[in-house]
Amino acid sequence: MKKNEIRREQVLKHVVEEYINSCEPVSSKLICDKYLENTSPATIRIDLNKLEKANLIFQPHTSAGRIPTIQGYRTYIEQSKNKIAKTHFDSADILREILIKHYKDTPLALHYIMQLLARETDQLSFVAEPEVSYGYLEKLEVFKISGDKLLFVVSLNSGLDKTVILKCDHNISPHQLKAIVRYVNDTLVGQRIFDIQNTVLEEIAEKVTEENTILKQFLKELQNAFSEISDYYIHFDGNISFLEQPEFNDKRSILTFLNFMQRQDHLINLMQEKEIGSWNILMGEDFAQFEFTNFAMIFAKYEIFGIPGYLGVLGPIRMNYTKNIAIIKDVARIITETTKKGMVVPKK
Repeated sequence: MKKNEIRREQVLKHVVEEYINSCEPVSSKLICDKYLENTSPATIRIDLNKLEKANLIFQPHTSAGRIPTIQGYRTYIEQSKNKIAKTHFDSADILREILIKHYKDTPLALHYIMQLLARETDQLSFVAEPEVSYGYLEKLEVFKISGDKLLFVVSLNSGLDKTVILKCDHNISPHQLKAIVRYVNDTLVGQRIFDIQNTVLEEIAEKVTEENTILKQFLKELQNAFSEISDYYIHFDGNISFLEQPEFNDKRSILTFLNFMQRQDHLINLMQEKEIGSWNILMGEDFAQFEFTNFAMIFAKYEIFGIPGYLGVLGPIRMNYTKNIAIIKDVARIITETTKKGMVVPKK
């Protein structure tokens, strides 16, 4: 790389990092005074103009400093990959303590991890619950809560419990329900939810005679229950301190971001489509909706007791990428490694 190209790369880095820290347009004078003292202001201005022509920065108004564009952030992140790879989460021991202390209560452990992410990144953290179809059934309980509704409680061997209420179209007595649930537990416990959904229940249903209409109907409802609980659900950290950022200084910005949070299906689909490595970033046009172009999402896939899920942060496009990416990739990795079979051992 030529000397002027190296310098221009440094100028972009300084513009991005200064803007992240100050939320103010960055001037050529500031870059000269603070970072490149041996370079003339005229040279820096030439670099800024070339970066602007490359659509990496822009000038919000005449005589103002420069602000990174979405492409500028992307280029900066690409240039920072080596630094990100060498940067590690320095509270790894705290994370492992959480996993070990709450190894029997997966949702609670993930809740504390989500709070930890929010504190470390100063952004809105989230955890998408593990995809239960990869888990193994430990116990099924079914309760009749009204004349036409059943409460299904599915317990997995990971300690995760999922509940769903379904309307039933038949009148099943408590005695019949108890007998059917006992039969289902004897048949299904220890099997993977995915296999139960896709093959086992169908095989059982084929063996049930037409006369046994109650069992046939129950198996259909059980299939629906497993389908309901297999969907991802995103939990967000309840701390709203991230709204103190300048990007949320008006009601419209806050409402737009709240709307962004509520698009759970959209966010989950994007994560599933775009997930390519140990960490991933979506920003700007990646969200495919104009009103969300000023936001960014950093996420990573993790496994807890072998069951995959997603975690990360949402925030304005101006955020500390090198720090936040390093935290999120390490948190996902530590969860996966610590909860591998036989790894989590509670301290005596």
